[in-house]
Amino acid sequence: MKTTAEIRRDFLDFFAARGHTIVPSAPLVPGNDPTLLFTNSGMVQFKDVFLGAEKRSYVRAADVQRCLRAGGKHNDLDQVGYTARHHTFFEMLGNWSFGDYFKRDAIAWAWELLTQVWKLPPERLLVTVYHTDDEAYGIWHDVVGLPAERIVRIGDNKGAPFASDNFWQMADTGPCGPCTEIFYDHGAHIPGGPPGSPDEDGDRFIEIWNLVFMQFDRQPDGTLLPLPAPCVDTGMGLERLAAVLQGVHGNYEIDLFRRLIAAAAALTGTADLDNKSLRVIADHIRACSFLIVDGVLPSNEGRGYVLRRIIRRALRHGWMLGVRGEFFWKMVAPLVEAMGEAYPELVDQRGLVESALRAEEERFGETLEHGMRIFDEVAASDAVGPARVIPGAEAFRLYDTYGFPVDLTADIARERGLTVDMAGFDAAMAQQRAAARAAGKFGGGATLPAELVAHLQPTQFLGYDTLAADGLDVVALLRDGRPVESIAAGEEAIVLLARTPFYAESGGQVGDAGVLEGSSGVRFAVADTLKLAGQFHGHVGRLETGALRCGDKLAASVDAPRRGAIVLNHSATHLLHAALRQVLGTHVAQKGSLVAPDRLRFDFSHFQPMTADELAEVERRVNVEIRGNHAAEVRHMGMQEALDFGAMALFGEKYGERVRVLRMGDTSTELCGGTHVSRTGDIGLFKIVSEGGVSAGVRRIEAVTGQGALDHIAREERRLDEAARLLGGNSADLGDKLRTLLERQRKIERELEALKARAASGATTDLATHAIDVAGVRVLAARLENFDAKALREAVDRLKQQLGDAVIVLAGARDGKAALVAGVSGVATGKVKAGELLAHVAAQIGGKGGGRPDLAQGGGDDGPALTAALAGVGDWVRARLN
Repeated sequence: MKTTAEIRRDFLDFFAARGHTIVPSAPLVPGNDPTLLFTNSGMVQFKDVFLGAEKRSYVRAADVQRCLRAGGKHNDLDQVGYTARHHTFFEMLGNWSFGDYFKRDAIAWAWELLTQVWKLPPERLLVTVYHTDDEAYGIWHDVVGLPAERIVRIGDNKGAPFASDNFWQMADTGPCGPCTEIFYDHGAHIPGGPPGSPDEDGDRFIEIWNLVFMQFDRQPDGTLLPLPAPCVDTGMGLERLAAVLQGVHGNYEIDLFRRLIAAAAALTGTADLDNKSLRVIADHIRACSFLIVDGVLPSNEGRGYVLRRIIRRALRHGWMLGVRGEFFWKMVAPLVEAMGEAYPELVDQRGLVESALRAEEERFGETLEHGMRIFDEVAASDAVGPARVIPGAEAFRLYDTYGFPVDLTADIARERGLTVDMAGFDAAMAQQRAAARAAGKFGGGATLPAELVAHLQPTQFLGYDTLAADGLDVVALLRDGRPVESIAAGEEAIVLLARTPFYAESGGQVGDAGVLEGSSGVRFAVADTLKLAGQFHGHVGRLETGALRCGDKLAASVDAPRRGAIVLNHSATHLLHAALRQVLGTHVAQKGSLVAPDRLRFDFSHFQPMTADELAEVERRVNVEIRGNHAAEVRHMGMQEALDFGAMALFGEKYGERVRVLRMGDTSTELCGGTHVSRTGDIGLFKIVSEGGVSAGVRRIEAVTGQGALDHIAREERRLDEAARLLGGNSADLGDKLRTLLERQRKIERELEALKARAASGATTDLATHAIDVAGVRVLAARLENFDAKALREAVDRLKQQLGDAVIVLAGARDGKAALVAGVSGVATGKVKAGELLAHVAAQIGGKGGGRPDLAQGGGDDGPALTAALAGVGDWVRARLN
């Protein structure tokens, strides 16, 4: 039996032997692509290649891509655990051709791998092709030798031309083409018919491999133009394939899931290994762990919210299994054992993953308690109605706003004789998904038209060695995102040069500013520099004088002081990262950064605020490295070589095949394409300005360097001197002066509290004489000026002792508002409730209140209504006592 790990290796080895470059899995968060929530298929990391916006050094590739479908357009979350093959996280095996081989080789290799390497019985396989793709049909029939009855032509079965299960397109326009899908027949004992038949949705015939042949460019009017270089894009789900090769029907029966389900059963004390909740937990631990590895942490928005939903769904299923303590974070260890060899980053980040999940698990009890409170309010409201149905909108509010799973809502409702309007819930969910789909289309962001990318060479960056250069060719001009041949004075545009010393924004470092100048008085002010299509530098700005045309030559000059300040901050960021890992632990990983001229900002994973001692130690270590004046060594090497060299990759960055490695001393080695100092001593001084939380598990440090650090220290010294002057001393004895002042303040506060207590005691003594007798109970209702709630409670307690059997209501009036306290003592407590009395009085002054039978408090508005409310207390008490 082939294990899941062996299947991965077989696939990559097979295509490596056929000239394919083995490409690492991209992260679940698409690099530099704001249009996708998650990497949901193998083609995502090659999207720009297919669109013509990126060029690679290879024309054949193969990979095992980790994918997630739990948000936006592709969302399988609600089906996970209840079907044989739905997952949130899954692995996609893929091989790719970028204008190299096409249908014949792709089909022949797929058949060879399935039938000769993995020994699948040919008679168990059948295929589908697009109904007009005679070329693919002929290859399957004449070259592979597949009988005609096992080749199914699929037409336009989705309501429009080329809308078919066997015609694939990236978006509404752009690359597209027919595909051929390979199906495995599980046998006649499994219900279901072949693809294209009325009962094709059964489980007998399962698609295991999809070969997409991108050979057309779909135009806005729907016409298909042939692509000059047709491509191949294939995808095969590892979990489905493993089920076939291991002779089982469902994905949750494969070796990988059996291990995880067994671990979940042990942690939850569940004997039934077929329990669907165990499947959910086994699936969700993969999704949650890899999301955290790839930089996502639980939060209330975006990707972090999706992660939080998945975690809570897993915890909910643990709750269904009777778990009331922590268990989910303990699933990380068996996951590392099962998948750590294939994904070393999972091993490296194990501590972070466990900490993040454990923190969420601790919060779940609070969420459950809060959700139950909201549920109780909804269940008791008029919205439930005589039919005793929880409205779908309320169920969705519990789910979407409070993280309360709808199945939990339904379970609790059932226990109380209620039902949930699931149709209404589904409608609200569909509306949310529609909004997500509208935001999830390809496109957007700073980019270049594909026709420009096709004939332009990547920008040659000169800025590592110089800040000025001349004789630079203008290769393109963009205005409002469209190519133009020229621009006139006063117009804003983007200028593309064949070579430039301007750094384009990436890796957290902001883009350069400066000027471009040419003959005939041309002057273009560069406000920013952006990286377009991953490899072209776009100079964003305004033409101040002259006229600029494509083909002109310009001289470029970067704003040197600005770049110099940026350089100091960028190099210090690397030293800060290293120091944080030394002081706090290796779980620290960069979660974002900003390197600007005036400051640096560094976001990192850590689950509690840093102490003053930790901040001081980090700052000290960075300054030690600065004083060490280490050389900033730059090396260029392959990605794997760089990782072996000890370099750390930075969060959210998209790296090429050759990478730039920056090493400073023995502490900092990272992949970085930014600009840096020659030696660490150039930074001069490093000073932390602030530290705080960004989101759950993410902290942020802001700091300054060089002259900025000196300026910050000077400002702090001026503030200290000003404070010392106000206290009548100097900065040297500021601490002593403050301690003296604080002790004096505390003494005055104690004296004031004593005076207030004596005044209150005297006031209550006088008040006691105004109590009236009502059926043998002393009743007192009075208004006191400038008494707060605390003073009122103390006064009520003293009056209880003085009056014995008593009912007391006191109002403290201040600034148009009234605080109320009611107390009941002695024989009156059997018939008069302080909470009811307080609520009665408060309602008359536009307020509310309540409490215990013997003591209650509340408030409302001061005014004539308060006098009348207090005057009526005696009659209210008399009605209760009689």
